[in-house]
Amino acid sequence: MSAHCQLTGTKPGFGNTISHSHRRTSRRFDPNIQKKRYWLPSEGRYVRLTLSARAIKTVDSIGIEAAVARIRARGVKV
Repeated sequence: MSAHCQLTGTKPGFGNTISHSHRRTSRRFDPNIQKKRYWLPSEGRYVRLTLSARAIKTVDSIGIEAAVARIRARGVKV
């Protein structure tokens, strides 16, 4: 599963793990990505979205129709 959010565009961040001896090794900070299915009443179908946990809360507050409009405005196919 690709680690990016369809609504917010959140992607992994990169950095270093620093050990006790101060050696540095590369690591990834992945967003909390979930697959969630929503009913889209305007199209009479379900849509499965790949969202971060924060984006799921955003969908709960603004509604699925507005969220899908934002996703399409970013150029992502739904």
